Amino acid sequence: MASLGSEAEREPLLGSGSPGSREWDMVETQEHYKSRWRSIRILYLTMFLSSVGFSIVIMSIWPYLQKIDQTADASFLGWVIASFSLGQMVASPLFGLWSNYRPRKEPLIISIFISVAANCLYAYVHVPAAHNKYYMLIARGLVGFGAGNVAVVRSYIAGATSLQERTSAMANTSTCQALGFILGPENTDEVQIPGGHIDQVAVVATNVLFFVVLFIFALFETILTPLTMDMYAWTQEQAVLYDGIILAALGVEAVAVFMGVKLLSKKIDERAILLGGLVVVWVGFFILLPWGNQFPKIQWEDLHNSSIPNTTFGEIIIDLWSSLREDHSQQPTGCPIVQAWCLYTPVIHLAQFLTAAVLVGVGYPACNVMSYTLYSKILGPKPQGMYMGWLSASGSAARILGPVFISHVYTYLGPRWACSLVCGIVVLTISLMGAVYRRLVAFSVRCGRIQE
Repeated sequence: MASLGSEAEREPLLGSGSPGSREWDMVETQEHYKSRWRSIRILYLTMFLSSVGFSIVIMSIWPYLQKIDQTADASFLGWVIASFSLGQMVASPLFGLWSNYRPRKEPLIISIFISVAANCLYAYVHVPAAHNKYYMLIARGLVGFGAGNVAVVRSYIAGATSLQERTSAMANTSTCQALGFILGPENTDEVQIPGGHIDQVAVVATNVLFFVVLFIFALFETILTPLTMDMYAWTQEQAVLYDGIILAALGVEAVAVFMGVKLLSKKIDERAILLGGLVVVWVGFFILLPWGNQFPKIQWEDLHNSSIPNTTFGEIIIDLWSSLREDHSQQPTGCPIVQAWCLYTPVIHLAQFLTAAVLVGVGYPACNVMSYTLYSKILGPKPQGMYMGWLSASGSAARILGPVFISHVYTYLGPRWACSLVCGIVVLTISLMGAVYRRLVAFSVRCGRIQE
């Protein structure tokens, strides 16, 4: 990342907050403009590569876990997936605070080294003779700790792209003061008001919204592989391939949604877009609810059916003979009989599943980008490293609780209960947003600098 020196890196991106100071009146030069956007593009690439690595691994975790440790079940899968987010939740505020007082390159470089070492450990968790699943748990936790650098990346991008907020502030300082705001002391970039300069209710509410958005997608990506293997009798190899294609398609869809949201936000209130995204997600999970009277294939269905009283003795012998002739070197497919809900829960049809996936693929990115955008605007022109650390931590907490929650609910109660609970959570979230809707405004709007 381009740097103008350690002191320049530690200097707040928006300069001091005092009108009349050198930073306040300084017009950004073309050189600084190019340097700033070169840095932003490098950070975009960093986040892109990190997301690619995460997507590659997430689809193969379940088959890999089953291969290295036969004692691992779907519940432990939830803990393995959650360990990534636990590490990220711990690291995000630390890296964010670090970037507020030291050059941003320091936490970025250290976090990258941690990620590389952790991924090497993940690649060799099959080597130990025992307890392999716990080595995987540790490896994923360390990978997540390295991914805590997202707080640094977000704070830099948010600060570097909020220069327009400074321009608005320069033209509306007197209005701000008329509302009771006072400019902060020199060498800080905070605009303060007695009792607090930021709407903390809006900050907390946005963190909760971001938590729920990440929580919901963590549920979806966690049960994606087990659900398709149970419902469609896919093998592990088929599940990795087909689910990978589905996620890749959702990624392309997300890019289109991001571009569409950018254009849409110029005509429609950002809060309305966020609310609409939540509604689309709710519709997606409602469609995912099992309906009808067709049931999934059961693992060892031939042996299970042979115990039905109406089956004749000859049919039992034929079934047993067919079972003995099968190639048992291949792993069984279908819904495991140990999951009792497989016997009475209707199958989720493939068209039904794909429709739900498309809707979630529309709603999730819209909610994600809008909640992040609103949060940055609520904070206003101030160092956002620590606040972005807490936002990343809330998202990481969602990725911790989501996989653990859904893996247990799915394993013991099935997809009907899982999807119903998600629908209920989304309804509560929409209610929360309705309660704080008028407070989710930009710092400059709240300050009275511009008309909403």
